[in-house]
Amino acid sequence: MKTFDLYTVPELGELPDRMQALVIRPDREGTPEKAMKLEEVPLPPVGPGQVLVLVMAAGVNFNGVWAARGKPVSVFKMHGEPFHIAGSDASGIVWKVGEGVQRWKAGDEVVVHCNQSCGQCPECNGLDPLACSDQKIWGYETSWGSFAQFTRVQAQQLLPKPKRLNWMEAASYGLTYFTAYRMLVHQADVQPGDNVLVWGAAGGLGVFAIQLCKVLGANPIGVVSSDAKRDFLARLGCDRVVVREGFDLAQRPDETPEQAKRRTSEMKRFGSEIRKLTGGRDPDVVFEHVGRETFPTSVFVAKKFGKIVICGATTGFDLQFDVRHLWMRQKQILGSHFCNAYQAERANRLIEEGKIQPVLDRVFPFHEGPIAHELMATNRHRGKMAIAVQARAASGDATESRSQAPAAGHRAA
Repeated sequence: MKTFDLYTVPELGELPDRMQALVIRPDREGTPEKAMKLEEVPLPPVGPGQVLVLVMAAGVNFNGVWAARGKPVSVFKMHGEPFHIAGSDASGIVWKVGEGVQRWKAGDEVVVHCNQSCGQCPECNGLDPLACSDQKIWGYETSWGSFAQFTRVQAQQLLPKPKRLNWMEAASYGLTYFTAYRMLVHQADVQPGDNVLVWGAAGGLGVFAIQLCKVLGANPIGVVSSDAKRDFLARLGCDRVVVREGFDLAQRPDETPEQAKRRTSEMKRFGSEIRKLTGGRDPDVVFEHVGRETFPTSVFVAKKFGKIVICGATTGFDLQFDVRHLWMRQKQILGSHFCNAYQAERANRLIEEGKIQPVLDRVFPFHEGPIAHELMATNRHRGKMAIAVQARAASGDATESRSQAPAAGHRAA
């Protein structure tokens, strides 16, 4: 049975019979370290319009934590595979193309965006592929994600790998950066001079929201969990920072009237802290992805006619807030979900031009992928994390022609 070793690049086009993958199975859903196990599995078949990619590196996202936990919904309810390979970010080499693929050829160096759609319906061809009834997030709502030696994607998911990035950097940014791009550029329509409150500003989404605000001429106000992350944001050009641990803002299930009154008082104090940083102005836009613990505050602190744009809810999806702050002050809540291929292409150009920088916190060898997800689940990371697959984590390999990847498990320079 032919297999390939990890951290090697075989002859172009050569295919093994089986591949190594970090696999989740229904009977072991739970923590990432329990759920994700290294196994050998068959390669995915490649059909028309599809591409097989040799994965050089893969990015870590919170949807890998959800996939491992089986919550808020089990991934096995979303696809018919008996196992799940997570991973919604990758950099790699086109290895095989299916029938009808014309834009890409074997040997092309690529990054992968995670939106899949049918490509044939009216929504895909005139509205937005995100409106497609078959729209799915690759590596979460589908299996065959990036935590494997090979992955199968739709040809439209591929983007040219920025030449200035190494494999680890190139694998780290897609899901969160492209999500933040759509949220701020297309959904919230951020304008020069806008004040934008960014929750989780030192995390995977936040680091790109901060940088995008700077590119757009807006003023980011970063919210972080501790003082230790303040200097980190300063290096991204964000000098307006609120430390969340100084405020009791979290909305708890079944809170008492007394607790609700105290939380309201804390929201007012939080708003006052923001105005100290902005010269008395409330945020024009609030960048939301935390959910239950922060959403009531987001609605409260946004200015009159302001916008709250939300793409997820890592602390809970059941949102309760005082709707009077919404209608009386005519604010807008805008939902946003990843981005389409055109938006990903435009966003990728900013990476290629050096206007947006990947913020790679740590790199792990392949077998430590579950550990990386545990760090993300407990918020013990900054920026993005990557998993070395066929690229070497420590010293780079023959294909690593530009900058050397950081050592496994250590801070990236």
